Amino acid sequence: MVVRGDDLATRFAAMTQHTITTLSGAIGAGLSCACPRCGEGRLFAGFLTLRPKCERCGLDYGFADSGDGPAVFIMFLAGAIVVGAALITEILFHPPYWVHAALWLPLIVVVTLGPLRPMKGLMIALQYHHKAAESRFGGEP
Repeated sequence: MVVRGDDLATRFAAMTQHTITTLSGAIGAGLSCACPRCGEGRLFAGFLTLRPKCERCGLDYGFADSGDGPAVFIMFLAGAIVVGAALITEILFHPPYWVHAALWLPLIVVVTLGPLRPMKGLMIALQYHHKAAESRFGGEP
């Protein structure tokens, strides 16, 4: 298939028409698990599996590598919430251990798995917004 110059220009204009340029826009796109460039396409194919590219603007998600960053932030936040609530409950009410298990195990699941997908989307959107890449040692900057 041969692509004419005017078709290519039209496709390029359509791709860049809704480009997110602000930090708040990138944060909003990330938290809504949308494409970090256009904010319209979906970022994930599964729970945490990235799509190969955006179905709207065609952005290749090959650059995205959030690593363990989202999980680490969530573990610290969830740990503070659950441990704080468990300590307060123990000091005020002195419940048996089975009550602690019944209260805190479901809370752990909710506060760790609930924000994991939006946090991963946020990390990827911020990575795209700030043009983050792997550092290269010893080469040209």
